[in-house]
Amino acid sequence: MATDTTQLIAREHSINAVHCISATVGFADDGTAVTVGVIPAGSMILKPISGVHVNTAFDAGTTNTLNIGTSSDDNLYGTLLALGTTTFVPCDEAVGGYLVTADTTITATVVLTGTAATAGSGVVTINYIPRVG
Repeated sequence: MATDTTQLIAREHSINAVHCISATVGFADDGTAVTVGVIPAGSMILKPISGVHVNTAFDAGTTNTLNIGTSSDDNLYGTLLALGTTTFVPCDEAVGGYLVTADTTITATVVLTGTAATAGSGVVTINYIPRVG
């Protein structure tokens, strides 16, 4: 079975447009860092339109949240974003300019506590402008 490795490569289209990477997360991903994709060096993340769209509310007994970040800082861009309601939840961290200096792998980690969840899914989307400046 072939494995899709396109999310592991920093992408830059030849046209002047906002780019994005995305990945689906679900309640079964609890505690696992899901790779969203790679943003190329010199890119700027657009915070207001980056985050998670919760399609099906997560239903763990106590905590239903998501962190968005990198392997070295799992909540660099979003910390404990609420997953208990179907809505779009933007990234919430005030990282200076959100400018990445090297190709950067973005991860999303579902954090659930209490009674085990039986439902929940969402799409994490990071929108960015490549090679700013």
